[in-house]
Parts: sequence; C-alpha cells; structure tokens
Amino acid sequence: MDTQTPLAELHRAAGAELALYFGVALPAQFGDPLAEHRLAREHAALVDTNFRAVFSLTGPDRVRYLNAVLTSNVRDLSPGQGAIGLLLNAQGHILAELQTFALEERLLILGHAFLREQTAATLDKFIIMDDAALADETAESGTLAIEGPAAPEIVRELTGVELASLADHGHASATIKAVAGAIPCRVVRHSLFGFPGAEFLVRREALAHLWNVLSAAVRAHGGGPIGYHALNALRLEAGVPWFGADFDEHQIPHEAALEQTHISYTKGCYTGQEIVERVRSRGHVNRRRAAFLFSEGEPPAPGTILTASGAEAGHVTSAAYSPLAGRPIGMGYLRREHSQPGNRLQCGSAEAEVIELPLPAARSTAP
Repeated sequence: MDTQTPLAELHRAAGAELALYFGVALPAQFGDPLAEHRLAREHAALVDTNFRAVFSLTGPDRVRYLNAVLTSNVRDLSPGQGAIGLLLNAQGHILAELQTFALEERLLILGHAFLREQTAATLDKFIIMDDAALADETAESGTLAIEGPAAPEIVRELTGVELASLADHGHASATIKAVAGAIPCRVVRHSLFGFPGAEFLVRREALAHLWNVLSAAVRAHGGGPIGYHALNALRLEAGVPWFGADFDEHQIPHEAALEQTHISYTKGCYTGQEIVERVRSRGHVNRRRAAFLFSEGEPPAPGTILTASGAEAGHVTSAAYSPLAGRPIGMGYLRREHSQPGNRLQCGSAEAEVIELPLPAARSTAP
C-alpha cells in the first residue's frame, strides 16, 4: 500500500508540508494553519482525503450479508442513500469505521487505507454461503472533499447537485465539466468538521485534474486548500472523533460515544450486537470518550495521563490549538466518575476542564 497521497508531488510543488495522518502522508499545511482555519469557516476548504480504502460488494446477497456484519442499517438503504457504521468483533470491539453507499447493482464501502488489508480480510471471511463478492477498488479510486459555507453553491455550479436535497451520506452520480475534459464522479454529502460538505469519489487517473478544478472553484469563492493541521482543530471544535486516534479496537461503541451516530437499533442482528445491547440495557460504561479545554501551553500529546487528586482518571487521545477557544482543546477517555462537564483535572502542568463539544459556533446551521 502507498503511504502517501497520490497527489503528493502536486502538493509539494505548491509548497505544502506533508505529515502522517491515518498512516498516510497528507498535506499538514499549505501556508498558515490559522488562515486556513479561517478560510474553512468563512468560505470553503478543499481537503485531500486520500486516506480512504474503497471496496465494492456485488451479488444478490450483498445487502443481507453486509447488514449482518455492520452496526448500520444497510438493509433499508435505497440507491442514492448511505450510512455510517462500525465493523465489530464478537466482543463488541471496533475493528473499522465504514461508510456504505447503495447503488443499483452494488454497494460501495469506504474505510481507512491503513486497515485496508485487515478490513478486506474480515469482510471476506464471513462470505461463506452468501452469493456476494467483495472487490478492493482502492488502487483505482481517489477522494477529495470541499466544505464550508460556500460548499453547496460550489457543488451546484460544478455538478448541478443540490447538497440540501441529499440526506447525510446521500450520494449522486455527476459529471464535472472542465476545460481539460469532463470528470465523472460520485458526490457524497459528508461533513468533516460540521459545515455543509461534499466528498468526490473519482477514478484515480482523474484525481489531479479534479484537484485543480476544485481548487480553482474554491478560490473563486474566497476559500482554498487546507491541511490537516487546520482540519484537526476544526474537527475537534465540532466534536468529530477520528478513527485510529480517538477510537479503535480498544473500545466498544458506547465507550467511544458513537451509539447515537453509528448504530441502528432496529435493523436486526449483527456481529457484536449482544455486547451493544447488554451495555445499552445497563445504561452506562465505566469509561467514556470526553472532551477537554486545557488551561495553557502546547496541546498535550496522545497518551498524556489525566489525574484527579493525584490518581489517574483517564488519558488524552488527540488535541490541537483551537482558534475558537483561544486555547488547546482535545478528546480522550475518562472514568465515569470524572466525566461530568465542568470537572477539572490535571494534565501535566496544565489544568484540563471537561467540556461539551461542539464549541459554540463551531457548527454551521446551514442545511
């Protein structure tokens, strides 16, 4: 597997600094991260999202099969609809975060490239008596995203697709007309940091062309490309956890606070459901993902211990300086007795206050 975005050389030529995110070398910044943060919130941001793994599932049993292994409701998806869910093991631990999109003749599944082989192997091994076939399309695919207040207008101008007409994870086939040639793509309504957003899925050979077209369109609306330094702050302000950073195989869904966004309670049986239902009936878990506002200093590193009265209370999973808060904010895990908003903990020499996310004004109210 490539460990860098297919657009790495294009980004370097533009002066971008690359760093590892989700195990892939992606743009950390194109310029000033604070300026990029502002562009994203006030206009529109273009993001290289080529940390994705892309799979296709075909065959008459594809829906029944995938519905039985994911926490999301695949069974009731009509073509043009999508859902986000989790792949769990029998003990309820999170093996992958997967988006599923229903097309007329197949299901598209988007995961993370750093778990590409493991995810494919896990999905494939459960196909025993089912008439379904899994194909790995990662090497032939690419993804880019735009998000911000101007994103719906940009998507409309380029594709004719009305983002407001799509539900979350809804999608449509489209063609972007450009001077250097038309670009067939699939437009997905998806938000990276709480504003109106769209992700474009294209053939790998069209990726550089699409980047240039989207970059010009975003700049024409006052925005520009942003790196993951700014994106990390934006998504923390919006309360969006990252798989591989804020939750992974060490957590079950309720510990990761994903029970309202990634789980269907009406879809029927799936792998790990017994654990999910047991926790739901009990009403709580002993530790849970929480958010923090830090009093001073640099953002703490992942794994930094949080203490209360000198005793370990939890740890940090991710943190960044927040322009909205004017201080570092972050996510992590706390024992249940310390997780009430307003509680104060020690984080090295700094104080960490338990807060609720999103931060005020972090999310757009636009449709």
